[in-house]
Amino acid sequence: MVAEAWEALRRSLVYFRGQPVGTIAALDNTEENLNYDQVFVRDFVPSALAFLMNGEPEIVRNFILKTLRLQSWEKKIDRFHLGEGVMPASFKVLHDPVRNSETLIADFGESAIGRVAPVDSGFWWIILLRAYTKSTGDTSLAELPECQKGMRLILSLCLSEGFDTFPTLLCADGCCMIDRRMGVYGYPIEIQALFFMALRCALLLLKQDDEGKEFIERIVKRLHALSYHMRSYFWLDLKQLNDIYRYKTEEYSHTAVNKFNVMPDSLSGVGFRFYAAPWWLLHRQCQPCKNGFPLVLLGQLHCNSIVMATPEQSTAIMDLIESRWEELVGEMPLKVCYPAMETHEWRIITGCDPKNTRWSYHNGGSWPVLLWLLTAACVKTGRPQIARRAIEIAEARLLKDHWPEYYDGKLGRYIGKQARKAQTWSIAGYLVAKMMLEDPSHLGMIAIEEDNK
Repeated sequence: MVAEAWEALRRSLVYFRGQPVGTIAALDNTEENLNYDQVFVRDFVPSALAFLMNGEPEIVRNFILKTLRLQSWEKKIDRFHLGEGVMPASFKVLHDPVRNSETLIADFGESAIGRVAPVDSGFWWIILLRAYTKSTGDTSLAELPECQKGMRLILSLCLSEGFDTFPTLLCADGCCMIDRRMGVYGYPIEIQALFFMALRCALLLLKQDDEGKEFIERIVKRLHALSYHMRSYFWLDLKQLNDIYRYKTEEYSHTAVNKFNVMPDSLSGVGFRFYAAPWWLLHRQCQPCKNGFPLVLLGQLHCNSIVMATPEQSTAIMDLIESRWEELVGEMPLKVCYPAMETHEWRIITGCDPKNTRWSYHNGGSWPVLLWLLTAACVKTGRPQIARRAIEIAEARLLKDHWPEYYDGKLGRYIGKQARKAQTWSIAGYLVAKMMLEDPSHLGMIAIEEDNK
């Protein structure tokens, strides 16, 4: 199975002027291509990690340099210019057989479904640059003037001062892995974790010159505030739930206990049933005063395997996954969120999007790509047996089902109704999970050393 996965991953490689520069999203030729024949920054991350772990860093280096070149392009959508530091969501290689030439075409959101521009692409780019540096020991790429400038442009966007009173990053709906409008806006925890990790990586990669020092000072201040805010207000346990239940509203001044005017009635019955247990979990709050999906596992795993969670919180998240195995893992790892939105809530939040009906796609679907993040979290917390169990479940079906993008159903029993086959990040996520279990030192590519102490 591993050999066939590597063969499929290599078939997905995209070449530009003779050099591999990324992997396409899916090799499935049975459906309309849409943008699945493009290289997505987000989707390439597990592919990049697989190649780095296999001692093939050149592909990752090429990808970093090519996307950096695209960052400098003018980004205009309906007469409106995006920020200079925005990284593309995806790109494709356009072949001109008449002129015998190749050009890169980037999508910054102007062609995406829902016209959503990615916030996470820039963060993943910085994280990959650090992963490449850590894996190879080669600092020359990160020290290139253009790479230093690329990082500063990304940081300028996310560190800019504005009206927001929180250190978290305010995001538009659909700017993350859940890249359709689904009410995932405000401060989704996945973006906050990536933001945190990108800032940590930038601290290690930025040069100590005049321009670099200015950003380093801003990063240190933001990290301090962001860490306090996330661990104080995004962590929900039984005590916190009881406090919220008894909150008074309309409190004023610095003595307010209910700082964000949370309405106790906004906590759904499902939320109470799920949280009223001896576990802690990182709650994905769209806004500090709202409760959206009770649990977004993508955010949990980002926080756990990357940097955000404390050791105690990391352990609690793994306890939660293990104790709620049937609900969160079921017959195919791993739910992207739990529980699914249904009926009236689904109609309002998704705009009646038929792809996101209950227990499908982003609305409670199961995504095999999350295997690599689950494994990273397991390795970090010393619970490899959880990852082994999840991988064994996936191995029973993934190859036989031709590597689907996602699975439908409450237990992940069915291949997603509109899922692409030969989905590259499902393939790469499996390979990364296997290699990380075999050699836990690979965790160092996506976790900073002091976070493991």
